[in-house]
Amino acid sequence: MSQDTAPRPKRGLKRPVEVVRAELLKDADTKRIAKAVGMELEAYVELVLQYAQDKDKEPVLDVATDEDLQANGFSTPSAEDVANFLIKGAKGELGVNQEFEKSGFENSKGPKGPSLAGSPTGEVPKGDPSLMDQVKKGRN
Repeated sequence: MSQDTAPRPKRGLKRPVEVVRAELLKDADTKRIAKAVGMELEAYVELVLQYAQDKDKEPVLDVATDEDLQANGFSTPSAEDVANFLIKGAKGELGVNQEFEKSGFENSKGPKGPSLAGSPTGEVPKGDPSLMDQVKKGRN
């Protein structure tokens, strides 16, 4: 059997890229997102267009050590801080932070997706008391 080595066509935009670029540059939501993620509008639009033109393109994920992050001025949470965050999330105790409030985005009024809030009545499931022990064991 021979394998076809010809590149497959990109699955992407149905309209000319110039038209989509112009729309994105004028769009108020695009401007707010670019500002929220700390990018220049033009650079953000070009990044969006890269992914829009090739639906099969995977995002890049960079992994850095805590030491590298700290050397570049970033603070890193301890394993206990992460465990507490996960427990709060499981209990439904995480709220919207001030940075989100300042972003100008609103909660969607559309259909709701899956929820971690537990039952349809809105009851929040109780956290597993052994979760902290499991997290602590995982860091050894």
